[in-house]
Formats: sequence, structure tokens, C-alpha cells
Amino acid sequence: MSGEQEAAWQGLSGDEVLERLHSSRSGLTSDEAERRLGIYGPNTLTEEEKASRLRIFLRQFRSVLIFILLVASAISLAVGEYIDFLAILVILIFNAILGFVQEWQAERAIEALKQMLGLRTMVLREGRETEIEAARVVPGDIVVLGAGSRVPADMIVLESATLLADEAPLTGESIPREKAPGVCPPGIPKTECANLLFMGTSVVNGHGKGVVITTGMATEFGRIAGLTQTIGMEQTPLARRMDVLGRQLGLLTVGIAALVVIIGILQMRDLLEMFLIGVTLAVAVIPEGLPAVVTLTLAIGVKQLYRNHCLVRHLAASETLGSVSMICTDKTGTLTRNEMMVQKIATPGMRYEVSGSGYTPEGEFFYEDEAVDPTLHPDLTDVLSAAYRASTARLVMQGGDPTVIGSPTEAALVVAAHKAGIPPVKIPPVQEFSFDSTRKRMTVIYQETGGAVAYVKGAPEVILPRSGRLRIGGHDEPLTDERRTELTATYESLAQGGLRVLAVAYRLVPADLERTPDTIERDLVFLGFAGIIDPPRPEAKDALRLCRTAGIGVIMITGDSALTARAVAGSVGLESTEVLTGKDLDEMSDDELGRALRTTRILARTTPAHKVRVIEVLNRNGHSVAMTGDGVNDAPALKRAQIGIAMGIKGTDVAREASDMVLVDDNFASIVAGVKEGRREYDNISKFTTYLLSSNVGEVIAITGALVMNLPLILLPVQILWINLITDGISAIALGVEPAEKDIMEQKPRDPGAPLLSRGATTAIFLRGIFAGAATIFLFVWSLPAGLGQAQTMAFAGLVIFELLNVLNFRSFRYPLARIGLFSNRYLVPAILFSVTALLLIVYLPALQVLTGTTALAAADWVFIILLGLPPLVVGEIYKAVTSRPVPAGSPADG
Repeated sequence: MSGEQEAAWQGLSGDEVLERLHSSRSGLTSDEAERRLGIYGPNTLTEEEKASRLRIFLRQFRSVLIFILLVASAISLAVGEYIDFLAILVILIFNAILGFVQEWQAERAIEALKQMLGLRTMVLREGRETEIEAARVVPGDIVVLGAGSRVPADMIVLESATLLADEAPLTGESIPREKAPGVCPPGIPKTECANLLFMGTSVVNGHGKGVVITTGMATEFGRIAGLTQTIGMEQTPLARRMDVLGRQLGLLTVGIAALVVIIGILQMRDLLEMFLIGVTLAVAVIPEGLPAVVTLTLAIGVKQLYRNHCLVRHLAASETLGSVSMICTDKTGTLTRNEMMVQKIATPGMRYEVSGSGYTPEGEFFYEDEAVDPTLHPDLTDVLSAAYRASTARLVMQGGDPTVIGSPTEAALVVAAHKAGIPPVKIPPVQEFSFDSTRKRMTVIYQETGGAVAYVKGAPEVILPRSGRLRIGGHDEPLTDERRTELTATYESLAQGGLRVLAVAYRLVPADLERTPDTIERDLVFLGFAGIIDPPRPEAKDALRLCRTAGIGVIMITGDSALTARAVAGSVGLESTEVLTGKDLDEMSDDELGRALRTTRILARTTPAHKVRVIEVLNRNGHSVAMTGDGVNDAPALKRAQIGIAMGIKGTDVAREASDMVLVDDNFASIVAGVKEGRREYDNISKFTTYLLSSNVGEVIAITGALVMNLPLILLPVQILWINLITDGISAIALGVEPAEKDIMEQKPRDPGAPLLSRGATTAIFLRGIFAGAATIFLFVWSLPAGLGQAQTMAFAGLVIFELLNVLNFRSFRYPLARIGLFSNRYLVPAILFSVTALLLIVYLPALQVLTGTTALAAADWVFIILLGLPPLVVGEIYKAVTSRPVPAGSPADG
């Protein structure tokens, strides 16, 4: 990228910029544009390298636990245990395919959501307007812009007429910014410069021309995209916990193998026999089905999340959402609708509330909480009619949905007029005095039946002093000082409520009056105020309440003003001790900021760097952070957070690429469903991991105990593999779809640093494992006089039955079956019946007897095994019944 693109353009006028860029107001020649395209390159953003299908597939194997299983399969192959080798290999491949399919489908869905930043744009080439691809725009090009145009690159404004730009994708501000020629003093933030237009923003009103100063990655949009690409993705809490568990199992395997060698040496056993026992123990220690069950559980959860309008890009992200303790959310388009709406109208002596949703032209008007017919309130309709005529925005229906062309603020006035039944203006205006930051008002003149009428709207502090009369009760009366004071108080009251307030007035224009702004915009008749707001999403308040119930903090981070931010926060029930601005954050140390964020929930006038810093401070203070957003300004923070959540409809491509999850419907409330699903997934992963490991501990104790007692091999490797993959695997999958416990959204978020297995879970693993192992040894010794095959079959069948009874204990760590219901998990009982049927087949079918080394058992043997396995289930259920509290009925988490 040439250094010329990085030059300081602040402090230069449009003509000075043209001179520096060796361009002119008639634009570049085609040859010069081609030459510059070769120097600067295409006007596109450099995307991060896309992972190939092979790379996505191979990264499914980068878990410590997966590595251990690969080693175990290699050892099985080396010693000739081909069934073990193939079984483990199939599980690993199945696991990898599940993860690959989910990630690949998510990436394709993201591509489908993408929208081109600016497909084509109009430029001047040799003085002629020419439409070209936005990617071919170069520095020095003169771009022609109108309402609805997407700005293709960063540019200096050369000409403008009522030019308003929506910069929400870049800055997060919901109010369009006025743009006009001028000079931006050095030192002022670029986004505050009125003469600068930025790539990725759009023109919502007026028209103008600008000279391109930077393209591609040199733009503000590109700079933030580049910052996003330098930020590494955080490893998910589940991935970290699974890696820790894998390392622990690896150490345990080595330790047990060493113990076996020592015991074997002391007992003078055959070396080959010891090696076989070692392999058997390795198979017993490692829960072969765990990775696949985790992946399958997460995949099922991802499908459930998608039904709730959450598109998860990486499997583990769905579980990570359940561990969130703090949500940093954007305001515009996330908590609010990003659709301006007239909420209040104040006429002299009257104040009205306006209902409705966004740009839908349906709603009611209320006076003192009573619905009123606008046609019976002439002062109200006069305000709306005048505001309608003083606006250039239009409301059109596209596919049955209302769409606005023009400024969102004017759109709000137009929609309010439609709600009141005011018909569209059918005659064109004869003259217009445009709005700008100096005048702070706009006037449109119509030639009506009784003569010319000027309709004016603008800032109250500008319109009121220019008004000499006011309309009240359908009549014009003098605007006295007392009434002027009352109107000022009304305006201030509306503004303090976070509304953007516009004053509306009109004037009959004498035929002989010279029509200039100074002559027309005086002696006005004041009509009233319109209070406009970007309304909160109706479901946001309930979503925030559920976040509080779930112990999740919410911080609103916005580029809007502190007053607007506090008003929106109040409307959705977000409480905060104060509002901190970006300037405040700059003056704080990280420690001071960390302390402030304990009670401060509103951050205003922030930059992308502020958002990243806030997330890093929260991380250091032990929080698992989710960040929601839709603009390019949110992208770095989306990537830095444990889980970044982008908007699917209004989100930028950069934001979606940086995210872990996309809200397809842009609904903040969908996050609550996501948190509940994530918590359910984690709870179930913890349940079946504890269950699987308790089974493995039972196997290890049985094998090691038999070795210490100098008994023959108690279980064959193929039998252990059957238990781990078939019996335990199917039961674990059924546990993975266990419904969420009813008070799951009343629990505090789990500690991000806590291990996957709590102290209580570890205790349960060893207690149940010790019982299962001891009971298996007892069955083996009791049956050994009937022959080794009979004893091994009893031990094998006993361990299977013990595990099938044991799985009922793990449906809940807190509540007994009598409270949660035996059949509330509709998959578990069929899974148990399937495992029992499979066990009977391999015990009695001759072909399977040869394969698994089993022999037929008598009916009395089965009764004895079941009775022996009942005590842990009964004791566990009694313990939970005594210690559990009642499940809350009608809690917010229900449903």
C-alpha cells in the first residue's frame, strides 16, 4: 500500500486534497484510473485465509484425549488386537466427521449471509458519470452519491445537499451524521469530521460528491478489519477442560502401566501376559466413546440453537455460551431496533404518546393513557402534517414489509403521519432550504390552494426563537414569554428522557416576500415537538431480566452519547451506578476500570480499542465474556471475547467473520435461549463424563484388583471395549440429550477456571467405581469354580448391568428420579433396553460368544447380578431426596 494512501488529510480543504492527489472535480481519466488500480490494488478487504476442507477435518484431532486414543489404537494394532484397533479408529473418524460437517455447514451458512459491501458505484471519469465495480475505485476518483448509496471508500466531501450518512456500522451511533465540504482540524477523531465519508457507511438523505482518499485495507473499515485479523481466537473453556482431563488420563494410564509391570515382576508372570494385561488396562482407563459423545452432544445442541435462530460456527461455542458470566452488548440494532420512531408528541398544552413498532405504519395515539382518535385533535394532526411536508423521506412497501428511503429521523416523522391517517403529499415542493449543522433546521415550501406555505422543522433552540405565535386549539395565538418558558421546559423534559427532539412550525408565505432562508424562517407559527427514539427491542427487557436471574452481568458499550445510552438502558431495565465515556476509560488504569465495571453497566462514546480493553480487563477479573454486535467497530472485540455473537441481518461481513455465533434474527433475546442451551449442554457433558469415568474406574479396579489377588485375566480387551463403546457410549449419548433442569437459569455462572469434574463428581466417580470394581471381582471369584469362561462372562455381564443401573443415578446430581420423572428423558430408557438386548445377544448367540469370549448364563445368575447392582442406585436416590430442595415451579427457566 502506497504511503500516499496513509497521508494526513485532516486540515486540508477539498481543493487541496484534489491537488495532492493530482485529480480534479471532473474526475480521473480511464487510463489514469487503471494505472492507479495497478499501484493501490483492488478496493477490497483482505480476508483471513479460509481453512480448507482438509484443514477443518484435521483440526478435529488436535485434542489431548484424541491423541491418547490414537496412541491406544496404535498399540492395539501392534499387539494384534485388530478388533480394538478398528473400533477405536472408527470412533475417532466418526468424531472427526461430526465436527467437520458442523463447521463446514456453518461456514457455508456464513457465506450465504454475506452481502457485498458495495457491488457497483458511480464515479466521474473524464467528466462523465460512469458506473463501475466498487473494487475498481482508486484514490483520486470522484464518487457521485445519492440517498441509498453505499460509500465505497474513505473520501473527502466536495459537494453536498442535505447529505446525511448512516455511520452505525462503523461507529455504532444510531443518528445519521450530516456531511458537508469543509476542513477538519487536526487532532479531532476522524469519525467526528463532518467532511469525511467512510467505506461501509451509507447515504440516507440528500446527495453529493466526494474525492476518494483511501481504499481497501487503508480505510477506517479496513484498519479495523486488519486489527481483527491480528487477534487470535480464544480457546473455549470446554476445550481447555477436556485437554486437562486428557492429560490427567494420560498420566493415569502411564501410572497404572508402571504398577502392572511392578506387580508382574513381583509375581513372576509371563511378559506377554503382562503386556496383554497392560493393553487391557489402557483400554479400560481411556473412555473411548467420550470424544464422540461430546461431539454428538454439541452437534445436537447446535441444531437446537439454530432452531432458536442462533447459528454456531464452531461446535464448542454452543457450550461456551453456557459459561458466560458477562455479556458486553452493543446498543444500536442489538438492544434497540435501529429504526427511529416518534414516541412522544407535545403540542402547546397537550402531550401524546405514540405506540407502534419500527417503521410499520400501525399504532395508536394516547393522551393521559387513553387512546384517542388523531382526527379529533387538530393540533396533533397539524404537527404531524407539517413534519411530513418538511421531510423528504418516503415509506414504501417491499414484499409486504415497510421500507424507508431517506433519513431515519425523517422516516420516523413520515411513519407517525401514516399512523395518524395523514395522506401523502401529492404536489411537489416549489423550494427547499436544506438542513445543515449551522442552520439546524430545514424548510420545504409548497404552493397550496390558499397560497405558498413554508413547513419548518429543526432544533427546538433554533425554531422557538424564530416563532412569534403558536397553534393551540386549532387557532393561532401570540407566543408569550410565559408560554415560551413552558415550551422550553417541555423540550428539556423530553430531551432528558433520551429522546431526540425536533420542533415543528409553519408560515404562510406572502406572495411579494423574497424567498431566502432569513426572510422565510422567521415569524413562524409554532406547532409542537416530536420526540424521536431508536426504540428498544420489546423482548430485550425480559432477556436482561433473565440474565440477572442467571447471575449474568450485562454491560452496554456504545458509540452514542451518555444521555442516549442511559435512556436506552433505562428503557430495557439495565441498571448502572453511572455512565463512563471513552474519555473516562482513557484516564483509568486497568485496576481502576476493573473495579468500576463491578457496578457500572453503561459505557458511551467508545472506540473499538475501548471494547477490546474492557473485555481483556473482564477476562483478568475471572469473567467469561460474550460480546454482541453488528458493526465493523465490534469485530476486534467479537474475536477477543470467549464467544463473539454477531448479528445476521444487519451485521457486517467483518463482524460475522470474527464471531463464534451469529444471531440469524438479530434478536438479543435469542441469547438467553442460547445460554440455557449452553448450560444444558455443559451439565450433560459433566454428567456423562462422570458416568463414563466411573465405569472406567470400575474396570481398572476390577482388573488391577484381580491382578493383585493373583487371579486370571478378569475381563478380555474386547469385552472392555464393548462396555466402553456400546453400553456406556449409548447411555452417555442418551444422557447428552437430558432436558435442562428447571432451575438451570437460576444457577450462578460456573467459574471459567473450574475443572470439568467437581470435587463431588470426582468423589462419585471413585465411590461408584470402587463398588463396581469390587462387585465385579466378587462375581468373578464366585463363578470361577465353574470355569474361567463362565467367570469372565459373569464379570462382564455384571459390569454392564451395574453401569446400566448406574446411569439412572447420573441423570441429575441434585434431584432424584421421583422428582425429575423416569421418562422425562425419552431416549434413556430405550437406550438401556437396547444395551440389555445387545448383552443378551452376545451372551447367548454362538457367533457372538466366539467373538467376545462369553458363555451362556442361567436366569438365577441374572437375578443375582441385578440384586448386587441395586445398592448404589438406591443409596444415591435416597441421598438426593434428602438433600435436594424443591424444583421451583413457574421459574423463568421453565419452558
